[in-house]
Amino acid sequence: MPPTIGRPHPTAWEPLMATVAPVATPQPRESSGALTLAERRPGRGLWRDAWRRLRRNKMAMAGLVYLVLLAFVAVLAPAIAPQNPVTSDVRTAGNYRKAAWLDDANPLRTGDWTYPLGTDSIGRDVFSRLVFGTRVSLVVGFVPMFVILAIGVPLGLASGFAGGRIDNLLMRLTDVVYAFPSILFFIIMQISFKDTGFGKLLGGLILLFVTLSILNWTGIARLVRGDTLALKEKEYVEAARSNGASVGRIILRHILPNALGPIIVAGAFIVPGAIISEAVLSYLGIGVRPDVSVDTPFPTSWGQMILEGSKSWQAQSWMLIAPSAAIALITLAFTFLGDGLRDALDPRETR
Repeated sequence: MPPTIGRPHPTAWEPLMATVAPVATPQPRESSGALTLAERRPGRGLWRDAWRRLRRNKMAMAGLVYLVLLAFVAVLAPAIAPQNPVTSDVRTAGNYRKAAWLDDANPLRTGDWTYPLGTDSIGRDVFSRLVFGTRVSLVVGFVPMFVILAIGVPLGLASGFAGGRIDNLLMRLTDVVYAFPSILFFIIMQISFKDTGFGKLLGGLILLFVTLSILNWTGIARLVRGDTLALKEKEYVEAARSNGASVGRIILRHILPNALGPIIVAGAFIVPGAIISEAVLSYLGIGVRPDVSVDTPFPTSWGQMILEGSKSWQAQSWMLIAPSAAIALITLAFTFLGDGLRDALDPRETR
């Protein structure tokens, strides 16, 4: 006879139940409302993580510190420069006083700490001119960068988001502008408008801003267009579009913030390019106009100093060495900072 299926005798389960741990009943949170350490710690955002990674890059931080130092030098140039950069010392005019630590048989050429880097052919202090030249180089670097971004970013966003005929038209325009030789265009613009009223504004700085900006926006436009083409297919953009968000809101709230990383990195590389272009044009004699007024804020540029030093480097080598080293250092600083920003703003970076 088969065994009857039924509830076993209670005593048969006692050994088995003794080995099973009792289930813990969840306890209510204490009335004090205390939070754990993980709950108290704020979440890190993209920019905070980027800054943390940038601080780990020693070369990038060195470049950033150097650029901040140059900014202070440019702002405080009248207090830092020991002499007026346009005032001549008639005693040393034509003698090329040497750097302060050098001696010469001619006492008018022997170095003096009143003129740390010596004087030029008409007795102007080289160090003071170098300090004031920082202003021109930083202004020439940053102002065209903002103009280039103001042109290239909107065109890239419009081209990438609209697509179709608008994208094709804007990109063909970009290709035409990109195909024109930059240095040839710079020379034509400077020579054509140099003696006009427009070319004389701020000693030629306004003309230089336009010259450096009118062609160089093409790279930014292409970069932003490529990012926009990728970002507009993301899920959060599709969700915003399905919720009835306008085109402007989608671009400004979803696409542009996510494309800021590459834009910032590109902007960091635009500045040294503009500084070098200004130096080349000034070396050719078609850059910023030298201002001889005593109270001028922009008496010279590093490119002009290189032009003057190239003619007198055998008599006064620091007229050429000082501005050349200044341009090289600021270019390296922006290059290191740009490389650091590129690594820091890369979301795939985990170091």
